[in-house]
Amino acid sequence: MYGFPSYREANPALFTIVTFPFFFGIMFGDIGHGGMLFLFAIFIFLKPDTIRRNVHPLLVDLRWLVLLMGFFALYMGFIYNDCMSFSLEVFGQSCYTDAGEWRSDQCVYPFGMDPIWTKSENDILMYNSFKMKTSVIIGVC
Repeated sequence: MYGFPSYREANPALFTIVTFPFFFGIMFGDIGHGGMLFLFAIFIFLKPDTIRRNVHPLLVDLRWLVLLMGFFALYMGFIYNDCMSFSLEVFGQSCYTDAGEWRSDQCVYPFGMDPIWTKSENDILMYNSFKMKTSVIIGVC
C-alpha cells in the first residue's frame, strides 16, 4: 500500500484481513503448530488484560488475526495430514498396505493426504509439490 485510501476508494485492509490468515494456513499447514497457535489465540481472548499488561498490548488488538491464522493452519494441517512432520491416521487406515497393495477396491482416504505417502521414497518431493501447487492454485484464483 502506497498511502491511505481516500474517500470512495476501496480499503485493502478488509480483503487482507480475510485472505492473509488463509494464505498463512496454506503455507504453514500443520496440525500441531496450528493447534498451539489456535489455543494461544483462545487464551488471549480469555485473558486480554493479563496479556496487555505482561506481554504486549498489540497482541490483544490482533487476537482475531491470530485466531484465524491458527484455525486455517490447523485446517490445512488436516488436509496435508501433517502434525509436526509426522503423518497421522486420523480418519482411518490407509487404503494401501505397507507392501503397496490395495486393501479394497472401493477404498478412498476420506479427508486429506493418505498417510501411506510417508513410507514412499519420494515423500518429501510429493508433499512439497502438493503444498506448492495448492498455494499457486489458490493464490492465482
